[in-house]
Amino acid sequence: MVETALLVLALVVLLALAFDFINGFHDTANAVATSIATRALSPAQAVLMAAVFNVLGALSGTAVAKTVGKGIIPPELATQPLVIAALLSAIIWNLITWYYGIPSSSSHALVFSIVGAGIASGGLSVIKWGEGVAKTLQGLVFSPVFGFLGAMLLLSLLLWAVARQRPYWVNRFFLRAQVLSAAYMAFSHGSNDAQKTMGVITMALAAYYGWSGDQFHVPLWVILSAAVAMGLGTAMGGWRIIRTIGFKAVALRPIDGFAAEVAGATVIETASRLGIPLSTTHTISSAILGAGATKRLSAVRWGIAGRIVMAWIFTIPFCVALSWVIYTLMHLVTGAR
Repeated sequence: MVETALLVLALVVLLALAFDFINGFHDTANAVATSIATRALSPAQAVLMAAVFNVLGALSGTAVAKTVGKGIIPPELATQPLVIAALLSAIIWNLITWYYGIPSSSSHALVFSIVGAGIASGGLSVIKWGEGVAKTLQGLVFSPVFGFLGAMLLLSLLLWAVARQRPYWVNRFFLRAQVLSAAYMAFSHGSNDAQKTMGVITMALAAYYGWSGDQFHVPLWVILSAAVAMGLGTAMGGWRIIRTIGFKAVALRPIDGFAAEVAGATVIETASRLGIPLSTTHTISSAILGAGATKRLSAVRWGIAGRIVMAWIFTIPFCVALSWVIYTLMHLVTGAR
């Protein structure tokens, strides 16, 4: 019995790392699309740099991991089938949106897959609506707003500051500056997104060892494995989504890309320190749209933007429903809870 439980735990850990890997290549665009679109970095340079800084960001804290691991469902109520259903749901959604080149949210896919599996397991009452779910919804609402407005404000200030400089000098300067802003964006992405996988793995450990909320902690090996898995996934590059964000939504100049990356990364990094599991995809996409709208509203291809927004809207109900179905089918077939 103990050996079976250990094998199931190992399966959950591998599944979580697979999600982390897929999250890495799905969300590579978050860190590199703007620097590739403006030709500040070659595709290979951008993806390699993003992989390195994703790992460094993933090692920078565990506040988001604790929100995901014990802020949505009490650790003592978590079970391995629940975690498996949530991971399978999030992975399926990520692969669907990756295939169609839609920059959806891996974060919301995972969080609301946990919600759906939790409801299937124990009903609405097991969900901590006022804690982790509330934080996630706050991130859902405020991160795109802050990303959009932050990029508009920063770009406006930058354009004012360089108004008397020659366009050639401005482009050359911000091409170089974008290397730093892209690294900052990659670091912030790792600091928020990789922690969600840490939280899910630790939730599985809590189910195996019977931890309560006070005993919940993220082991070092979990931190390191999640960081490496995301870095490897990032190194693969999510080229379909890179094309959507970097080339189709807005025509970017180096100064635009710099403003979008700095604004988006600052919003994400702030949320990471506060333990808010927001969507890096939402944030940088909104920042890019904000930078484009600074020039004129017509600079934004609103059809592409609308497609992105629709993916955001459908992620929550789809993942809640899918994880509920997966958990229910697993229970009917195996009897496990």
